Amino acid sequence: GKHRKHPGGRGMAGGLHHMRILMDKCHPGYFGKVGMRYFHKTQGKFFRPTLNLDRLWSLVSHQHRAIYAKKAETGNEKTPVPVIDVTRSGYSKVLAKGTIPDQPVIVKAKFFSKLAEQKIKEVGGACVLIA
Repeated sequence: GKHRKHPGGRGMAGGLHHMRILMDKCHPGYFGKVGMRYFHKTQGKFFRPTLNLDRLWSLVSHQHRAIYAKKAETGNEKTPVPVIDVTRSGYSKVLAKGTIPDQPVIVKAKFFSKLAEQKIKEVGGACVLIA
């Protein structure tokens, strides 16, 4: 026979009508809706870049880390502790993946996971929330 241009319609045409069996068999759940609508969803409030604990010390230079480690060896209670502000590096949440060296540190962030906060406090550090 002749080659006719689009005998069944173009593209997905007929998905609810004459191509119904194919759509139900090969693409279940293609039609319909799921979930709730969110009117005027702005992505800014969901922007939350994360940093894992094992990468936390990469925000501090090796020289600074060595200086604070040397001061910590003196055993004095009032030795200065490094302050790592993760928001300055573009992160807002600290997650608990990996281990953290046994050196006290003050971490500033907008959000902490429960386990990350626990791990930081275990090494004698502190978590400071920033608005």
